[in-house]
Amino acid sequence: MDEAALRELHVFDGLSRKQRRLLASRADELEISPGKMLCSKGETAHQFFVIEDGTAKVVRDGQYLDELGPGDFFGEMGLLDNAPRNADVVAQTPLRLMVLSGRALRDLEREAPGFARKLSRSVEQRRRWLEPVS
Repeated sequence: MDEAALRELHVFDGLSRKQRRLLASRADELEISPGKMLCSKGETAHQFFVIEDGTAKVVRDGQYLDELGPGDFFGEMGLLDNAPRNADVVAQTPLRLMVLSGRALRDLEREAPGFARKLSRSVEQRRRWLEPVS
């Protein structure tokens, strides 16, 4: 992956050039066709995804939850919580994704505390958002 492309993804704001280069060396880029299932509820989490281009939808138990687009990320909750995926994510359009393994994500968290805080805040927001309403 190109280090310069990481500067366009706001989730990585605050990373030093050295950290971006290291991240670029550990990340893969994927081109995905519309309709492809990227994550399935209940599966073990192995990867963290950041959308570079295109859109995906988040669905849980047949209920539409959200649309994700460029700069949005997903897959962090299962990795950080060491828990099964809590929703399905399906490509709506052709997608270009940056993908990190769970190990690479944890390494990045250790090397970049600001990034780790940003992910933790995101997980907390998503937990509240995903809680069932009583």
